[in-house]
Amino acid sequence: MDVKKIYIDADALLDGHFKLSSGNHSQYYLQSAKVLEDPKTAKLLAEALAVKIKASGLEIDTVCAPALGGLIAGFALATALNVRSIFAERVNGEMDIRRGFEIAEGERVLICEDIITTGGSAMEAAKVIESLGGKIVGVAALANRGFCKHENSNIETKPNCKLPQDIPFFTLKDFTFEIFAPNACPLCKDGSEAIKPGSRGN
Repeated sequence: MDVKKIYIDADALLDGHFKLSSGNHSQYYLQSAKVLEDPKTAKLLAEALAVKIKASGLEIDTVCAPALGGLIAGFALATALNVRSIFAERVNGEMDIRRGFEIAEGERVLICEDIITTGGSAMEAAKVIESLGGKIVGVAALANRGFCKHENSNIETKPNCKLPQDIPFFTLKDFTFEIFAPNACPLCKDGSEAIKPGSRGN
């Protein structure tokens, strides 16, 4: 499966000047919502990711997706794995489990994102799950920005990766783009202004 081509064909691999959630800048941005708006593509990607997870022998009771970006990917993956699907959401800036969702003691939960950059949002959701008695057994994402090492990967974990090293991380594709601190961004020096197209911006 050519995941990069799928993103390009969906106009989801953007080229420009972007401000990331971290505050850093990049010439490229992955807009997974454009990929996942096609149910057939969402199903195809989720099933491919599920194949990797099933091959590992990981036992999963529930998939939990951090809202908003992970919602569709998480539901599609839960469908492919034939397990329960829930989501975490921000309330006053803090991740929480609401809407009647309950976590049983020892429930095995896989966190699913559309894209993993440092894994910060995934770990915020994981912390809530653990506080309710659940057990985080893995993390999955359609795409990986290259900061975190995943199963069968040659990528080395970068210092800013927040995913724990003692649980598996599954993904379909690494997208390793150069990222710049705002005060050292060559795009800014060329006079362009960074935009923020993600779910926390516009």
